Amino acid sequence: MVKLVHLHYSPSFHLQPLNSLKTNQKSRSAAAIPSKQLSLAPSFCSCCGRRHFIEAATAVLLPISPSKSNASTSQSDHYLDLLNRIHPPRPDWYEEFYASVMDTSMKPYEAKIAGYKSQLLEKLKGKAKRVLEIGIGTGPNLEYYAGDNEVQVFGLDPNKKMEKYARAAATAVGLPSKNFHFIEAVAEAVPLDDSSVDAVVGTLVLCSVQDVNMALKEVKRVLKPGGLFLFIEHVAAEDGTSPRLWQTLVDPLQQAVADGCHLTRETGKYISSSGFSSLELSMASLYNAPFSLITPHVYGVACN
Repeated sequence: MVKLVHLHYSPSFHLQPLNSLKTNQKSRSAAAIPSKQLSLAPSFCSCCGRRHFIEAATAVLLPISPSKSNASTSQSDHYLDLLNRIHPPRPDWYEEFYASVMDTSMKPYEAKIAGYKSQLLEKLKGKAKRVLEIGIGTGPNLEYYAGDNEVQVFGLDPNKKMEKYARAAATAVGLPSKNFHFIEAVAEAVPLDDSSVDAVVGTLVLCSVQDVNMALKEVKRVLKPGGLFLFIEHVAAEDGTSPRLWQTLVDPLQQAVADGCHLTRETGKYISSSGFSSLELSMASLYNAPFSLITPHVYGVACN
């Protein structure tokens, strides 16, 4: 069941309820993975039902057992094959340039959306000890995890050049280096075990993944029972409106300059139909980079 709510932060943006969701070759090295999984899974909500296991062939793992070397090599190769197919290798200069641009160009957006992020990610304080962030980018969300010396953050991004910026961001906000783990991977193939994290965070990432449903299946797979998926995503405006018209016109250019980002993707619909046991979802109209336009955003919390 989808519960439409609002966070109580009220910045200068127009905030409106969401009345409906329309169901409309360079080599890479394997990413670092945790050496030990936590055995206890904190329960975040009482309404969570039975764990839905993802048995599709796309649910790829990098095993943590060193004794199974042959299986490990085979699965690692399969994971890397998916990484290279979904996010083909690009020249180093391009990856570095894009990471550098993201590090500077998104600062105005981050300043404007900080209130929403702060209220949303506050839900993790003292509850989540293992957090996976898909699309970590240059690490703008790391400040919201700082202050908890026990939290372990796994930052996933297909662009390896993002790592130095993310690590610099972690250092700047006081997140210990031993608590931050960068993983070069795509959201559609997360190299972590089933039920291995307490929370998954995604901000402005489902707009650019190749397969939204596949990414959400991975989110559910790695989440512990009762774990939370926290998200903020820009979405398509309502059909027939002026914002939807300019989104349609600008979308091809947006995809070209923003690494495949889709302005007309109905991400809220995907999240609401992905099988979470409960969902709190709201909508706001917010500034969106890089064209300094106001676009609808969905944000909220889903319980696994």
